[in-house]
Amino acid sequence: MGNTAKTAFLLTLLTVLLVLIGEHFGGRNGLVLGFLFAAGMNFFTYFYSDKLALKMYKAQPVTREELPRAYAIVERMTQRMGIPMPRMYVIPTESPNAFATGRNPKHASVAMTHGILSLLNDDELEGVLAHELGHVQNRDILTSSIAATLAGAITLIARMAYWGEIFGGFGGGGGGRRERGGGISGLFMLILAPIAAMLIQLAVSRSREYEADATGAKTTGNPYALASALEKIDAYSKRVPMVASPSNAHLFIAQPLVGGGMFTNLFSTHPPMQKRIERLIGRKSVSGLE
Repeated sequence: MGNTAKTAFLLTLLTVLLVLIGEHFGGRNGLVLGFLFAAGMNFFTYFYSDKLALKMYKAQPVTREELPRAYAIVERMTQRMGIPMPRMYVIPTESPNAFATGRNPKHASVAMTHGILSLLNDDELEGVLAHELGHVQNRDILTSSIAATLAGAITLIARMAYWGEIFGGFGGGGGGRRERGGGISGLFMLILAPIAAMLIQLAVSRSREYEADATGAKTTGNPYALASALEKIDAYSKRVPMVASPSNAHLFIAQPLVGGGMFTNLFSTHPPMQKRIERLIGRKSVSGLE
């Protein structure tokens, strides 16, 4: 399934889900409200999902004067790839990581942490930024952004339903009450959390990281630099972990520490780092120690 088809599928699924939930808790009026809410969510998801991700991690926009090293790399890479210059952001954390987001190459953003800027040398940083621009060139940034927003919405709905059941204040229209018994409906809604994880797994395949790695290595002509960067990021991020939301952890170049209780493992979308390194240079470690 191509990225355009995946995007259409995710937006359609969001609409159907919200309409059915609206009908369940509010009958016919709830169905209409659910449809209107879905329309608003679709609009927001398409145009603002990237801004939500950036805001969640307190990413700050930076100028060429403030970050000349990264700007020079990205300008050079975008010219090679034939894509527009993205907006640049820095995330205020010492944990090394980065991600790209946006609805298309003309509206793309690349965010990197303070930690990754201080950890990597120029060649390694070039490899990482070329990887992120690979996501832009491969046009998977919209799919991943929408998947993040959809999963977040589903998880939020599940939590609202659960707590609504506990306190007896959620919904009450139509035939919803007659169909529910005690907390059964609330417990059923909790199933939506792993469903959200499953949707991310389906929409954001692990192959996207391999593809972005390959694109980054091809663009720089230096797969060892990217492999070295991935090895450093993997080692250092274990000492200084970055906590991320389960719904958008897949955006990052390296799997961050996911907060999500019993559903944490379900949201893992990154292939093992050693396998990524092996695909780049033919062995599992840059140092040759496997």
